[in-house]
Amino acid sequence: TMRYQVRHEEGVQTPYETLALGSGSCRDFATLMIEAARALGYAARFVSGYLYTPDTDNPALSTAPSSTHAWLQVYLPGAGWISFDPTNNLVGGSDLIRVAVVRHASEAMPVSGTWQGVSADYFGMDVDVQVTLR
Repeated sequence: TMRYQVRHEEGVQTPYETLALGSGSCRDFATLMIEAARALGYAARFVSGYLYTPDTDNPALSTAPSSTHAWLQVYLPGAGWISFDPTNNLVGGSDLIRVAVVRHASEAMPVSGTWQGVSADYFGMDVDVQVTLR
């Protein structure tokens, strides 16, 4: 019953806000599930990276570029750290390309840097992730 909602605002909603709104971004869903796992006594951590979509390998067939994504890992005794992607209903797998693993979403620093130019210049960034066979 939860609805995915793209949000460009910084940070994450609290789990309460996500439940009350019935919607959130991938980082909001990951944060909600992290708190639920921790409430059950499991270690859980926030993961930031990219979701690999095979159809993006062929630009002629691709419908959308890859973009940043967030999910979580839960430590299961005997199995280790297992990835859970509540946004896409994925468990484990190789489609999640990990860039950062942290205790809380606020610790996952997005790509940062400096830029110099005039105010009329384009201010933004596009990210394109492509996976190729070696």
